[in-house]
Amino acid sequence: MDWMSQFPQMSRAGLREFKKTVDFAFTDFSRAYGAEIEGFFDPLLMFLVWFEKLFINTPWPIIMAGILLLAWLGSRSIMIVIGTFASFMLIGYFGMWEDTMSTLAIILVATFLCISIGIPIGVAMARSNKIQALIVPILDIMQTIPSFVYLIPVVMLLGIGKVPGLIAVCIYAIPPIVRLTNLGIRLVDKDVLEAADSFGANYWQKLFGVQMPLALPTIFAGVNQTIMMALAMVVIASMIGVKGLGLPVLRAISNQYLALGLMNGLAIVVLAIIFDRVTQKIGQRMQKYKREQE
Repeated sequence: MDWMSQFPQMSRAGLREFKKTVDFAFTDFSRAYGAEIEGFFDPLLMFLVWFEKLFINTPWPIIMAGILLLAWLGSRSIMIVIGTFASFMLIGYFGMWEDTMSTLAIILVATFLCISIGIPIGVAMARSNKIQALIVPILDIMQTIPSFVYLIPVVMLLGIGKVPGLIAVCIYAIPPIVRLTNLGIRLVDKDVLEAADSFGANYWQKLFGVQMPLALPTIFAGVNQTIMMALAMVVIASMIGVKGLGLPVLRAISNQYLALGLMNGLAIVVLAIIFDRVTQKIGQRMQKYKREQE
């Protein structure tokens, strides 16, 4: 009656051999193709290094003016602009300006990559139920698997550095933009599409002239969530060599430095709030425009 009290399982020797087989297979793969994979990502590394240096080396008044201008263009709210100015002044005053610029650089590059890859995938999902059935389980895995787990193969292939961290951030942050692009296009009224058909519009004309403009508020909600999730990965990405606000937080956890961890953690929160408020305002304006068009 042992099977009633103890769940049937593989023998320890068999389980050990299975784990060794998987580990050795991936190790052999990384040794055989690791250099080629690293070479493929070299242009991305060079761009990321250049972009980070641009943020760090540009005089702070110019960066501040650019941030405030973008905050105004995005939100059209003087209160958000004032809050953004005050937040970045405090960040700089407490000696976190350079780390903040490094974090901004990787977040902006990661968001750009997620949008560039995620929107086409979302469009393909909206076009085909078969593609949606294939992609949805992959997105479920990406959103539920612990982030530390997929750091292992990334580090084994690419080592420690900026690119592995950027890839980890993208894996974690890309599902919302894919899902909401798919949802936004599928929610476009069929009567509108029939009207476009009656005017002789082809698939691409309907996609870029009708579906994408009407789906923009939903897509921008996906952009908002992607930025928030990318910021949430800052601390974890710092474990594999990504500089920025996450590295002092990791150091504070290791050495129990309350002030250091609190200051840099609050700086991450401030960035998240600014991005959230600005992107929400853009989404609200798009939603208002959509209602006016209807």
